[in-house]
Order: sequence, then structure tokens, then C-alpha cells
Amino acid sequence: MVMKNVTKNIQKIPFLFFLMLLTCFSAVAQNGITVKGVVLDGNGDSVIGASVVLKSDATVGTITDIDGNFQLAVPSSNSVLVISYIGMKTQEVKASTSLIKVTLQDDSQLLEEVVVVGFGQQKKESVVGAIAQASGEKLERTGGVTSLGQALSGNLPGVITMQTSGQPGAEDPQIQIRGVTSWNSSEPLVLVDGIERPMSSVDINSVATISVLKDASATAVFGVRGANGVILITTKRGEEGKAQIQVNANATLKFYSKLPDMMDAYDALHMRNEVIERELAWAPEYFSSHYKTQDFIHKYRYPANAEEAERYPNMNWADYLLKDVATSYNANVSVSGGTKFVRYYANVDYSHEGDIYKRVASTRGYDPGYSYDRFNVRSNLDFTLTKTTKLSVNLSGSHAVTKSPGGQYPNLVWAAFYGTAPDSFVPIYSSGHFGYYQPKPTQSSQNSAEYLYANGISYNTNDRLNTDFTLQQDLGFLLKGLRAHVRLAFDNSFGEGGRGVDDTNDWENENYKWIDPDTGQVYYSEFQSGLNKLDYYNTKSWGTSAGGTGGAYRRTNYSAQIDYSNTFGQHTVGAMGNFSREQYATGSMQPYFRENWVFRATYDYAKRYMLEYNGAYNGSEKFADEYRFGFFNSGAVGWMLSEEPLFKKLNAKWVDMLKFRASLGQIGDDNAGRWLYMDTWASGGSFRQGLTGINGSDSPYTWWYQSAMGNPNVKWEIATKLDLAVDFSFLGGLFAGSFDYFHEKRSDILLDGGRRAIPDYFGATAPTANLGEIESEGYEFELRWNKVLGDWRIWGNASLTHAESEVIEADEPMLKPAYQKEAGKAINQTYSYVDKGYYNTWDELYGSTAHDTNDQFRLPGNYIILDYDADGVITQNDQVPYGYTGIPQNSMNAQFGVDWKGWSFFVQFYGVNNVTRFVNLASFEEFRNISYYEGSYWDKYNTNADVPMPRWGALQNSYTQGTRYLFDGSYLRLKYAELAYTFNSKSWIKKLGMNSLRLYVNGNNLFLWSSMPDDRESNTGGGSAYPTQRRVNVGFRLTL
Repeated sequence: MVMKNVTKNIQKIPFLFFLMLLTCFSAVAQNGITVKGVVLDGNGDSVIGASVVLKSDATVGTITDIDGNFQLAVPSSNSVLVISYIGMKTQEVKASTSLIKVTLQDDSQLLEEVVVVGFGQQKKESVVGAIAQASGEKLERTGGVTSLGQALSGNLPGVITMQTSGQPGAEDPQIQIRGVTSWNSSEPLVLVDGIERPMSSVDINSVATISVLKDASATAVFGVRGANGVILITTKRGEEGKAQIQVNANATLKFYSKLPDMMDAYDALHMRNEVIERELAWAPEYFSSHYKTQDFIHKYRYPANAEEAERYPNMNWADYLLKDVATSYNANVSVSGGTKFVRYYANVDYSHEGDIYKRVASTRGYDPGYSYDRFNVRSNLDFTLTKTTKLSVNLSGSHAVTKSPGGQYPNLVWAAFYGTAPDSFVPIYSSGHFGYYQPKPTQSSQNSAEYLYANGISYNTNDRLNTDFTLQQDLGFLLKGLRAHVRLAFDNSFGEGGRGVDDTNDWENENYKWIDPDTGQVYYSEFQSGLNKLDYYNTKSWGTSAGGTGGAYRRTNYSAQIDYSNTFGQHTVGAMGNFSREQYATGSMQPYFRENWVFRATYDYAKRYMLEYNGAYNGSEKFADEYRFGFFNSGAVGWMLSEEPLFKKLNAKWVDMLKFRASLGQIGDDNAGRWLYMDTWASGGSFRQGLTGINGSDSPYTWWYQSAMGNPNVKWEIATKLDLAVDFSFLGGLFAGSFDYFHEKRSDILLDGGRRAIPDYFGATAPTANLGEIESEGYEFELRWNKVLGDWRIWGNASLTHAESEVIEADEPMLKPAYQKEAGKAINQTYSYVDKGYYNTWDELYGSTAHDTNDQFRLPGNYIILDYDADGVITQNDQVPYGYTGIPQNSMNAQFGVDWKGWSFFVQFYGVNNVTRFVNLASFEEFRNISYYEGSYWDKYNTNADVPMPRWGALQNSYTQGTRYLFDGSYLRLKYAELAYTFNSKSWIKKLGMNSLRLYVNGNNLFLWSSMPDDRESNTGGGSAYPTQRRVNVGFRLTL
């Protein structure tokens, strides 16, 4: 016993210094009584460092010492003390002159938290699957974005988002969960209130929670498409009580983010002179025809008058086309409440996304540009028909209109930032003509201003109406814990595109102008009057466009489910069975059919040992009869070590919760085309009868031909997933988090005929077959912290996700060199010709490996390209795996927040690395005076430069550039930041009839650190895209 007391006292020593610091901040009242007391936990042990403050004045307080004792001077015996400690329930006690004994009970909120899982909910303590969950409140603080997909970025471990465009209405990112494991679609399944629906149909303000299901245990019950993970969106519902009205409104300022650093005309022409000097011995004719004097170049930066400014243009395309700031705004009103009979939640939301492009005074009679407007409405009703019967009715709809310029090539609107030389032309001359590049009017020198302002307007409309009914019945009168429900859902979507102004297919051409800077001669390409062919005619012959339907679909889903949960002493058992059938069709196509029979069984002993088994019998009409249905199952186990009696005897009170879990299972995937199991035929074409022997007339009969070969043996792709994890919470909730290791083997991957190793003499495209195999593995780590210090609360979280893949089998030719095969490499691995330094002299060049094309155009200063296959010549076979894929291997998030009284502040950083991006910033292509600041350029005095000197007239091959345009796509963003103040206890708030008022300013994508030449998160945007934006958002949230 003595030894035990000694040990206990020794354990208290590390707290001495901590307590000495904190007690320095204790405020002591000057008059009144002195209160003494002791704070204990549920086991009777002292609570060290518990907060004791005066309720009426939080500045008066102290903390408990090593033995749990405290002493505090308070104004009177009527004073009330508030005793709190992280991880325990706060108590209030009245002051007294006698010793106060306070026992704090554990706050089980951490373990009692409910997590949304497949076809139901579970307490967090019993969850054995890999599930991440975020609240709607967290998503509302994401800086004024209107895309729910954007709001997920950085907020859920394991979820990677990649935005492909900043265009209003097209900002939904690509989403992957734990990387990519198939050549077919890797997008996760998205369910809104249990029904498969697009994420874009939901406004952020109506979201209660978002759960991301990642392992086999969590996703197996979804079967079809659940192999890529599942995102469960649960919308808000009403609670019994008086009506609560919430009004949210915000206005957002948007600034375009990073664009390529293009040289102005002055610097580009100087660079061209340097290039021509370097190529003088190879092409001396360019010196006389293209080399420019300093006086000539000077006019581009310093024109003497407006006439010279048009003759010697020096366009900054970003300044000319883009605003300094654009605006967006959002308004939302919701009403919730209920009685014993009905609970309701109703929501109306309006969002407008403004255009970062400048508006011009159009003389054409219409207003060009971009915008996005969306209305969302939602009504969730819950009726208590009887004590055991409930009816839920969800009605939701959206109306979205995206406005953009017309034309076939929308990318030409922003192509100027990536490929139009600053000296090409003036976008719109003072005469009203559009500029064009007369020497070479190719697509690469198009006028972005013309495509923006004179291509008409296209309105794309998307309307959705979703309805679902759920009838729930408590069957406890038959068996305690037994429940059942049935659901019927109807979804309809209608899309229309191209309605608006058609200014591209008229019978007139535009009027163009270009001024030759060398001679001053003016070139025109303009429409003249049809009467005399002399008069200039301003073309305004646009017409209206009726548009066309597209994107329309209808979905019917019905399901029946039975649930059972009961506790027998320390044993808790649960079961779930669900049948669902779905019919889905787009336009006039034959409907898709999917059918699922799923079940889940769970067991929990004393909150220590958890078992779960899931099964899914899935059916898909994409396969032949013998493979149409498949059974996939998974199992999971959990062990709450912190609840073990032996562990509790260790008296490790700093451990709140320690749980180990593991899951293993298989999931099916049918994400492939239709009718793969049967031959398909098409009609078209005819043959000549040759009746006369010379150009005979066509036969009146049409050919029927086999358009695709079927494979009756196509079947499900199978994803086998393993997850090993630990969940923890320490020091009374001060730190909490989890660590997951995951591994997935995707087998029987469907490879279409174009990917198969088939000899040329086969004579047709090979049928799709289950011949691919990919493995992936990685880990996730998440750490959360939360500390209350009087009125202060310090909180935050950090997470890291690492995922990498390897192709095991891809049906490749056996004799193909290993480095050219996909097997053994990451899926969609980047390939490149690899450079290794420069040819610094002619001797080095002559002694180097020759190129099989355009070898004569090489000069000293070019990259030395690696002859990987060592055949003595650089060919296309020397393209080898390089860098990483376009999907980041690592994603990281760190959030730091502090709350004080009504104030709250946080910043959140998000970054990725181990990713390769391609950005083509080629200089002086097609004799255009365009060049970029890329660092130092090679010359004979700087042989360790960043990049080679550009070329002017040389026809270089694809090998010469090496890895020049492949960039490290790593970045770190200040993704979110917010400063807010909440008024909820002020008398003037109550007098105005308000319960609370929250004012905030937040931002999105505020700062970017990256070696990329522009701000992009994906290669899918092509060579260029509508600029990504930074946002600053100001708003309020009012509760009545």
C-alpha cells in the first residue's frame, strides 16, 4: 500500500509545473467568501486540472491541484460555480463555506455519436468499418462555394477531389476514394437520403451529414458501384418543437488564381532575337527576315500614340479579358419544427455564380459571357401516424441554368492565356474590327475576345424533381427490437442545351483586321454589301437557337427492409435485410435494371468485442443469364481494448478509448457498357450492282453488318478489400483519431477490345473480356485535438492519406518489352522521353545518339535524350515511365481553430504531392511570338540552365523536349479560413425576436504554393481551362 501511494505521488510530479503556470492566470475576487472543494471522477480518483469558474463572471476562476482540490474566493454564498473537464460532463454547484465534493461523470458523447452507415445508423463505438463523417456545419464554412463536391475537399480523409475548371456551373470536381483501381469509372456511388442521385442536386445548407464508406465492410451491402466507395448524404429533418426559421445569406468576391507567366511582346521579341542569333549558322535567312532592331521592339512597350499601339500591339490577355474581381451570392431560408403528429423541414436556396470575364458594350444586341443560377427546394416531412407507424415524405427539386458563349470550341475563350502571342493583334480595333493573325490564321492564333463576345449565347438548363416515400413500422409487439420499412422513390431529370442566340452558323462572316508591323499595311477580311460589293457591312445576322434536349433521365427505386436490434445483458445483436430494385433510363433508351438482396448481422459483447457480417446478392442486366447475379460478402471484427477489465486495472486514465478493427470482403462492380455478352448488329451502306459495268447504280438494299462482337462470359469485376485500423482517444478527449492500413485487389477487370492484345489479322475489334488485375494499398492517419481553457477552446485536426496502385495484368503482348507494359506500374502511369543534361558543344552533339526524325535540326543546348533501349537511335520506343500519375499519391490536411466567447477563427491547409501534370508551354510554335518565363535559358555561358533555349524555325520532333513540360503537380493551399462572431445571449438580440445571429467572413483557395505554372488540380481540363478562382465570402446566419 505504501509503495502504491509513493507511485501515485510520483505520477503527480509532471503536473506541478503545468499547474504553477495555469494558476498564475487565476482571478480572485476581493470580497465575499472563500469556497473550498475537491473534484473526483466516477472511480473516486482526483481530477487534476479541472476548471472551476464563477458562472456570473468567467474571469473569476481556478483549476484543481494535484489532489483534485481547489480554493476560490467568490462574492457570496449565492454564487454558482461551473466545474468542467474535457471528456466529462460539466456540473454547476452552489457556493458554500463547507467543503464541496464534486464527482464528474464521463461524457460518453464520443462513443454515443451516431454514424450513418449503409441502410441505417450505428453508434460510433460499435462501428467496425472504415467510415469518415462530416457535419453540414463544417461544410458551410468552405468559403462561399456552391458545389457540394468542392466543399468535400480536405474535409474527409481518404477523399481526393480534383477540380477541372473554374467555369460557373462546371466546378464539380472529380472525386476518388483511396485512389484508382480500375480502367473503368473510378467515381464513387453517391446516395442522397438512401437514393442514388447526383451530388449537384443538393445545396450545402440542407445537408445534415456526409458519410464516406471506404472498406468492404461498409460498402459491401451496396454491391453495384459500391466497389469505388460510397458517399452518403443525409439531409436535415425537423424536430418536435416550435418553428425555427433560419436565414443564411452571403456575397462572394472571386479573383482569378494563377495563370502562366507569359512574356510581353517586348521581352518575347528580345528572346526571339536571341534564338535567331543562336540559329544563325543553321538558318541565316531568318536573320534578315525576322530579326528586329531595338527601335522596332521599343515601340511595343512604348508606343508613341494610339495608332502605334494598334500597329505594335502588346496585349496582356489576362488584363484585357478578366476582371479584377467577380461576384457570386447565395441566399437560403429554412423552416423546421414539428408537433407530435408531424415534424417538418423546408428549405429554399438560391445561388448565383458570376463571371470572371469582363463584360463589353456589345453592339450585337445580346449580352455574352458566363453565369450560373440555381434554385433548390426541399421539404422533408415525418408523420407519426400511430405510436408504431411513421410515414416520411421527401420532396426536392432544382432548376439550374448555365450560361456560356456559343460555338463548337469553348476552349478558345481562354486559349489566349496559353497560346496567343501578345503581339498577334488587337482584340477589337478602334474601327470595330476583330483582330486576326493574317500571316497564319490557324486555330492556335484565334481571337479569344471574338469567341467570347461574338459567338452567341448558349443556355443549358437542368431541372430535377425527386420524390420518395418511406413507411416505417415498429414490430415490437411481435418481437422486441424488430422494425420494418418500405420505400418508393421517383426521380426525374430534364436537360436542355443550346437554347439562346446562334451567332456561329449565320450566312455572314465576321469583319477582321490586321496591321503588318513591318510595313504598316492593313489587311482586312470583311463582309461587303451584296448590292455593290464596296460598302463595309457590319455583320449582325445572328438568329435564335431552340436548343435540344439532353441529359434527361428517369429513375424508379423501390425497396423493403427489416431491422432487428436487441440487448440481452451484455450481449447486443442486430440484423438487417434489404431488397431493392431499380429501373433507370435516359431518353428513349431501354431501361437499365438492377436488383439487390443484402443483409447485415452484428454482435457486440460488453462494448468490447464487435462482429459484423455483410452479404449482397446483386443482379445486373449487363451480363448474360449465367453471370447476371453474384454473391459478395464481407466480415469485420472490432476489439475495444480500453474496455477490458485487465486494461482498466492498469489505471491508464489518460486513455479514453482504444479500439482495433479489421475488415475483409469482396464487392462486385458492373460499371461497363451494355450488351457486352451478345453480338450487336447495325445497318448502313449499300453496294453497287454494276449493271452497266461502269459506275453502276447503288443497290436499293441496305447492308446489315456485325458492329460488335459479344462475349457471353463477361462477368462482374471483383474488388477484394482489406482494412486494418486502430481508433483512439487520449487525455479526456484532448487527442483523438485513427490509423487505417488498406489493401485492395481488383480482379476480373473488364477490358474493352481496344485494350486487348489481338493480332492485326483478327479482322475486327475484339470483344470485352475480364482480363485485367490491379492492386492498390495505402494508409490513412487522422488526428483531432480539442482543449477547453476557461472561455477558450482550441481545436483542430490533421490527416494524411497515401494510396498507390500497381497493374498486375493488362492483357499485353508477351514479347512487348517490360518497360513498355502497363504491368508492374501504376495505373495510368505517365510516360516521357527522359532528358539527362545538354549538348554543350558541337562535338558533344556529333558524338551523341541520333534521332530517327528531324535529326538535322538539333543544336548545342538541346536536351540529351536517354536511349533507353540502347539501340543506337532515339525513337518512340525510348518513351519510358516517368514521375507519377495524374492522381496524387498523398493528400494532406491540417486545420487549426480557436473559439473565445462568441468569436471563432480557423484556418485549414490542404495539399497533395507525388503527382505529375502536363502543361504545354511551347514557345515560338508556328512562328508565333509567344514565350514564357521558365527560369534561366541555356547558352554557352550558362550550361546548367533550367531549360533549353526555344527554337524559331526548326521542326523539332516530340523527343526533343524531354520532360520539359511535365511538372511536379504538388501544391499546398490555404484552402479555407474563417473569422466569425455569434450573438446568442445579448438582450438586444432577444428584443429583436432573434435567437442568434452569426456574422462571418471566410475564404476559399486564398493562397497557393506550387511549382506549377498555373492553378490546376487535374490534367482532364486539357491544355487550358476556365481560370480557377480564389474566394472571399461575407455573410450572416440568422435564427428566429
